[in-house]
Amino acid sequence: MRIRKIAALTAVAVTLVTAPGAYAQPATTTAPNARPNSVPPALDKSFRPALGKSPQEDVNYTRNQTACISSDTGNRPIPRRPWGQMQLRLEEAHRFATGKGVTLAIIDTGVNDKHPRLANRVRPGGDYVETEKRGVVDCDGHGTEVAGVAAASRDEQTGFVGAAPEVQVLAFRQTSDRFEFQDPNKVDNRPSAGKVGTLAEAIVSAAEQGAKVINISLTSCEAPREPSTGERQLQAAVDWAVNEKDVVIVTAAGNIDSESGCQSQNDNQDPNNVKVVASPPWYADDVLSVASMNIEGEVSSFSVWGPWVSVAAPGEDIVTLDPAGQGLTDANLDENKRATAIQGTSFASPYVAGVVALVRERFPDLTAKQVMNRIKATAKHPGNPNGRDHKVGFGMINPVAALTDELPSERPGAQQSTPPELITNLAPLNPPDQTPMIVALSGTGAGVGLLLLTMFIIHTVNRNRAKRLPAPKRSV
Repeated sequence: MRIRKIAALTAVAVTLVTAPGAYAQPATTTAPNARPNSVPPALDKSFRPALGKSPQEDVNYTRNQTACISSDTGNRPIPRRPWGQMQLRLEEAHRFATGKGVTLAIIDTGVNDKHPRLANRVRPGGDYVETEKRGVVDCDGHGTEVAGVAAASRDEQTGFVGAAPEVQVLAFRQTSDRFEFQDPNKVDNRPSAGKVGTLAEAIVSAAEQGAKVINISLTSCEAPREPSTGERQLQAAVDWAVNEKDVVIVTAAGNIDSESGCQSQNDNQDPNNVKVVASPPWYADDVLSVASMNIEGEVSSFSVWGPWVSVAAPGEDIVTLDPAGQGLTDANLDENKRATAIQGTSFASPYVAGVVALVRERFPDLTAKQVMNRIKATAKHPGNPNGRDHKVGFGMINPVAALTDELPSERPGAQQSTPPELITNLAPLNPPDQTPMIVALSGTGAGVGLLLLTMFIIHTVNRNRAKRLPAPKRSV
């Protein structure tokens, strides 16, 4: 798995958790925070991006020499349904909902609106790389592959289908590693297009344009520290979209990658003392952050842990739309024309976003927070059905249960509750002091030994006496 960088300033690095790794959006440096920080700072709503602003590039990006993405399939048919589709029982879930009437925003590298499996269901949301393209081109391919997992219509030849095959897609191009910006003053050079500030703007724009679900397959990873201006804007945008516009935001949990992703894993015992902070997953109260699992039911080795992880979904051996063709693909070609499997939390996230669209169709009266709770409450934890951990949150999503279960928390007047947390990888307990038991057992053993010795002596004396006594005379 490789992670490629996408530039960003005025914010922390944001990693577009992509196939086969992720994009990153580095930003201005902020003072490190010496205090462990697993929760975001207090919300400041004044940082929310302006309303009513049309999406547009913030600088004049230029096209670099990197070719547009290509797959290794040559439009060849994929001879199987994806394991993730079967694991999630999507065909059964589609008996109850297909996403019809729901708008899902994909904030990514754009979406190819010409792909037949998305035909007539993609509308332009906006473009922060080339304003006039309006988000419906995708040289990078990542956004189209994400959209395929979430929203592709059924392919009759293979049986492949997206999580919400009738959802409407609102396409945004917020980032791209096929573009760059060279600052004449050498202050704001960006090897790739995108920054956290425009991500915040895209969230606001998507909510204003009627999206009820937003998928963000981008993740920022930094050591705990004070947030940048861009992060403050992102936090305020997320809060406004969820709590004012009733939007469910789904985001990738992030990938571990030595090049440009999260540099270390949150594998320490104290959940409040994290090594890296992932954003937007950081804003756990207002987003569903999604970990990746493999076909064996295990958390993917690259999936970032953290107390903010909400749920998990399939994120390996992905089959999705070929962004450069008309069919499907299960691999991309890297710069050296080598085939690489499609994987990453980027592709776990749209499974969840699609299922959220199904829930929003079937239960239109539920609020965004109630939908989030339904997704978490019906998930399947691999170790404890009532628990959670910091690797997979509440566990693998269960679309059929999310569409059919009756939750007491949704009854009028019910108190909202969340399942108890299951803490994993606990350090061994200190062994108890065995001294009192040893002393007691020693004393008992000594007493028993003394008793046996006394009985032996008495028995021996009686036998000796019996030998010395004359035999009794018989009566005649």
